[in-house]
Amino acid sequence: MKTAKLTLMILFGLSISTLYAQTRTEKDLLGEKQIPDNAYYGVQTARALENFQVSGVTTKFYPDYVKAYAMVKLAAARANADVGRMKKDRLDAIEKACKAVIDGKYHDQFLVDLYQGGAGTSANMNANEVLANIALEMGGHKKGEYKFIEPHDDLNMGQSTNDVYPTAIHVALLLHNDKLIAEAKLLAQSFHKKGDEFNNLLKMGRTEGQDAVPMTIGQEFHAFGFQLDAAIEVLRKTEAYLYEENMGATAIGTGLTATPGYAEKCATRLAEVTGKPMVLAKDLIAATSSMQAFVMYSSAIKNFAVTMSKISSDLIFLASGPRTGIFEINLPPLQPGSSIMPGKVNPVMAELMNEVCYKAIGNDATVAIASRDGLLQLNAYEPVVAIAIMESQALFFKTMPLFRKNCIDGITANKAVVDRYIERSVGIVTALNPVLGYDKTTELAKEALETDKGILELIREKKLLTEDQIKKLLDPATMTGQKQ
Repeated sequence: MKTAKLTLMILFGLSISTLYAQTRTEKDLLGEKQIPDNAYYGVQTARALENFQVSGVTTKFYPDYVKAYAMVKLAAARANADVGRMKKDRLDAIEKACKAVIDGKYHDQFLVDLYQGGAGTSANMNANEVLANIALEMGGHKKGEYKFIEPHDDLNMGQSTNDVYPTAIHVALLLHNDKLIAEAKLLAQSFHKKGDEFNNLLKMGRTEGQDAVPMTIGQEFHAFGFQLDAAIEVLRKTEAYLYEENMGATAIGTGLTATPGYAEKCATRLAEVTGKPMVLAKDLIAATSSMQAFVMYSSAIKNFAVTMSKISSDLIFLASGPRTGIFEINLPPLQPGSSIMPGKVNPVMAELMNEVCYKAIGNDATVAIASRDGLLQLNAYEPVVAIAIMESQALFFKTMPLFRKNCIDGITANKAVVDRYIERSVGIVTALNPVLGYDKTTELAKEALETDKGILELIREKKLLTEDQIKKLLDPATMTGQKQ
């Protein structure tokens, strides 16, 4: 019996000490249940721990998500006090509990699996129960003495999971977005730094995989940086959809059980607590049933993923070789690349970034499908929407510094290779049009292709230009439109 119970405890992510703890009795509409006395959660959380043994990834996996619940509950308590519904002594107790969680304490009590039925009810009740018991204990009471502070009546006053849950996700995504953007900006700066470093290294640009016209490696890397800059701007602008929240909507948006004025006060209080310009949705029924904010923000994450994947794939292509590829740049060698081929080194960091991008793009598809399939006045699939977006944010946040430090910052250019390509490329013939004329340059291009000779090689053979003229024409600033 003990072995079976221990197995369950491990599955639930609970400590072994909890197994032998004293218990207290709590009850809900389904009956009584024994709760470990040292647990801050209550009966509804305990049922969720039994029902949702799915991913092993719980609320506490994302600290900002836990903080978001405390922020929402703090704003709600203050708003209820503002409209005269919550007494000061209970507000003071709830404030202390919420601030403790915001400060990073008690996060180990937020144990519900992120995958859950019930549109997030278990996650909301986990927060209500933990905060209530923290408040009780801080006030000198025992956990479970809910006659003093009750998870439903006090922590969920004028609320429903249907407004708390999406609002907490909004807040969590906003907190995560700040961190995501900070890392993305550092990565963009690394690309721009490489752009400055390689600014005078002339190379051939390519369109559709074919030689086009000259550019510098610096221009190429600055372009990577500017693509990231634009994707970052989209992430920041799309935050506006997350600022709109539905606190006060309660069950379906009609505000049943909420005190008049509470919704407006809650928006104001939430803005104060989060430091974000939170506003009440124009129509609470629409805001409760629609996942539009999540779809829009997820699209911004997808845009970032597509941008990052294109850049990563370009880097893999540019570093291909070393003998039979493009080999214009070197990515830092991090590990042997094969268990069978000696000397092979793979572009592992760029590949890793691509994997994260593919996952984020797939997560966006999950968000779209789950948002579409919510029925009528509530979307029951909000949990998987939250999981998908938060996972994408976390993956990028973890991967970008690795990509920056272990890949981008260590990239070097192969000058001899790009010089050789310039010497032999037919593409530079376009730059000679103003000097030799279109007909002559067309003849040169044709002969170069037929004889496998370089344009410059033919120009020297035919003495069409002096070495001084060639040098001036091949000046990187002149060739790439940077001449002032």
